[in-house]
Amino acid sequence: MENKYLNEAIIGNKSMLATYTGKGELQRLYFPNRDNRQYISFFHTGVKINNSDLIYLHDDINNVYKQYYDTDTNILNTETTNTYFNLKILQTDFILIKENVLVKKYTFVNDAKIDLNTSFYIHSELLSDINNFVSSKIIDGGMLQYAHDFAVATFAKGMSISNHQINGSKDTIKRCEINDKDYIGMSKDCSFCFDLGVIKPQEKKELQICVFIQENKNISEIEDEVERIKRIDLDKEYTNVKSYWRKYVKAHNGLNLKEPQNSYEEQIYEIYRRSILLFPLLTNQDTGGIIASPEIDENFTKCGRYAYCWPRDAVFITKALDILKMEKETEKFYKEFCRKTQSKNGMWEQRFFTDGKLAPCWGYQIDETASVVYGVYEHYKYTKSEKFLKENLQMCEKAIDFLKRYVKDWLQIDDKDERDKDKVQEEIENSINRQGHKYHVSYDLWEMCEGIHLYSLASIYGAFECIRQIYRILGDKASDFDNNRLKEEKISKNIKSVEKLQTEIKKYINEKLYDEEKKSYVRNFEDKKMDISLVGAVTPFNVFKPKEKKILNTIDRINLSLRTYTGGYQRFEQDHYMNGNPWPIANLWMTLYYLEAGEKKKAKETFDFVLKTAGKHYFLGEQIDNSTLKPNWVIGLGWSHAMFIIVLEKLYSKK
Repeated sequence: MENKYLNEAIIGNKSMLATYTGKGELQRLYFPNRDNRQYISFFHTGVKINNSDLIYLHDDINNVYKQYYDTDTNILNTETTNTYFNLKILQTDFILIKENVLVKKYTFVNDAKIDLNTSFYIHSELLSDINNFVSSKIIDGGMLQYAHDFAVATFAKGMSISNHQINGSKDTIKRCEINDKDYIGMSKDCSFCFDLGVIKPQEKKELQICVFIQENKNISEIEDEVERIKRIDLDKEYTNVKSYWRKYVKAHNGLNLKEPQNSYEEQIYEIYRRSILLFPLLTNQDTGGIIASPEIDENFTKCGRYAYCWPRDAVFITKALDILKMEKETEKFYKEFCRKTQSKNGMWEQRFFTDGKLAPCWGYQIDETASVVYGVYEHYKYTKSEKFLKENLQMCEKAIDFLKRYVKDWLQIDDKDERDKDKVQEEIENSINRQGHKYHVSYDLWEMCEGIHLYSLASIYGAFECIRQIYRILGDKASDFDNNRLKEEKISKNIKSVEKLQTEIKKYINEKLYDEEKKSYVRNFEDKKMDISLVGAVTPFNVFKPKEKKILNTIDRINLSLRTYTGGYQRFEQDHYMNGNPWPIANLWMTLYYLEAGEKKKAKETFDFVLKTAGKHYFLGEQIDNSTLKPNWVIGLGWSHAMFIIVLEKLYSKK
């Protein structure tokens, strides 16, 4: 599979997710989850006009492109004009709401003064491996590509194919020479075409292509499903899809933003609405798991992949969901996904598939565990649901117990109340002793450095504060959880324990992680670098107030070392990942700080950088190229969009 790093447009429904280039090329097609599995190696379309070779829609020197969404929808339009033949092609892509069907509607308009004899070609290759070998079979009106576990049918509504080739079409497709006697073959790629006939000057013709995916149960059943789908009124479905998404945007306008009055407000409004439309495409509707982003690097050529659920990222996203009146989705994340994925010892691993299975990891980050407790309490602040707190109390207590043990171990805090432990348990712990510690060293939130990090400690401090507040809110109810009665003295002891540890954490940060030479907090005592995550000690975890002297010094140092010439902020000093670009997250974090500090002018400056660097469809990237001021890595990052929504809430509450 070729490397396809930029998903410039995204569409989907409850079960399917599709991503596109800015020229309308279908890059990825996921079903039934957002993260597993992806089917497309490539899906190329093109036209033969009169006696030409194949003119690829996504790649021809004479093509001019314009791409846009239908307003307030996940319906994507790509206009391709071939200037040599003056043929205009409008490609409209949308996924049905209640069917596993991607519709690709093509409208051809002849703007030339001569007749254009036109054929439409599809060359499709699915991902295939030794454990899921793909074959192809002709069906009425199209082609079925299938493996043991799945089947993908691509067919036209109301038309028959004119030519096809199952084996060896890669060698002949460019010349439009596909001709095969076989109706079935052992090839993972295949080509077929539809004869559109002559398109006269100013004449319009339409072609409706469907891509249908389902589990491979029986070929006859699949062919029956194809025939059923052919009977669906796709024009009516287009209207239904448009109506569904527009109602969705209206229902989730949680900040009650009004129609923009100027271009500045319009930029905010467009990113806001695109965020509302993006979040359901990242979320597993059955479990509540949320991927960081649609995948961009299946081959691990530049990163460890992105289409997984990191609990920390998802916690920030669920806060945005609450702001956007998506409380049910937030509750599902905590009540189903987090409960399912919590380890027996109370922690959460680095990342998961959205169905709750453990994803590939290379360590863990302690802030993942702390963030979940923080997120539970944050959700309560929006819903005021004591029932929700009570239902998730046991999960939070397990996490807090792990965090307590972790902090005592790594900060070497002696707790005499826990000295008299079971001897067998002590022997087990000693057997896994790692450099004098019982618990594995944690990565920082950027997953690059192991050790004790200020952000990680701040997140634990915040989690301890949240459990204190949860106990306060539940009061006597907390001592009567299910059938396992928690005595008041145990709760009281737990509260005192976390209060003591909060004091110890703050003391440790001030003594070990404040550099007197720099007059600034540093991210850890190993490299002592400035890091945008230092702001986390103020927001969201409230270890320090925004105008404390040491914090003001730290913000000054961040501005000296991380702010680039464009106004964008890097994550940390000497960040080399993808050339060390500015991150929208970093700017939005600074915006949150300045809003907390009451510095509206500086908040606007840091925020405006994010506005002017959004993608052409108002997606926010993970990183920005300083030379072009465009997203250049991971377009449609959930964490970026979440921070944008969180900032907007603060901005509008400050007005």
